[in-house]
Amino acid sequence: MTTNQIIQILAGFVGSMGFAVLFNVRGIKLFIASIGGLISWLLFVLLSKGISNEPVNYFIVALVISLYAEIMARVFKTPASTFVTTSLIPLIPGSSLYYTMTYAFNRSFEDFLQKGIYTLQLAAALALGIILSTALTRILYRVNLRKKEY
Repeated sequence: MTTNQIIQILAGFVGSMGFAVLFNVRGIKLFIASIGGLISWLLFVLLSKGISNEPVNYFIVALVISLYAEIMARVFKTPASTFVTTSLIPLIPGSSLYYTMTYAFNRSFEDFLQKGIYTLQLAAALALGIILSTALTRILYRVNLRKKEY
């Protein structure tokens, strides 16, 4: 792992911490949410070495981090959105969205369309990872409840 990648991973921690503070997360939950940001970017860097399809990487990281958030939410008796939102901050496709808007304002519609579709793919991958993780968690929770009833 290069120095640049290590700095990026640490920046994921700090960026997630900043948003956690903004969202009024306190105490140990602040640290746990920040660790989620570190893990999300670490996973993204590691997956990028083996998988060249960035939307697939986004999906896998969103799925794993959402599961992490669901587990931490149960441990700390906090809504999962507290951890999911802050932990996935490093993956927000900001530069892609910026270039999409730049192409739109410069009336470069072919580049706008291409970059816009790519940005939507990244956002959809994040959303699908979160949705799948949440659905799996709820299914497992209900199965667990049924087992306890018998």
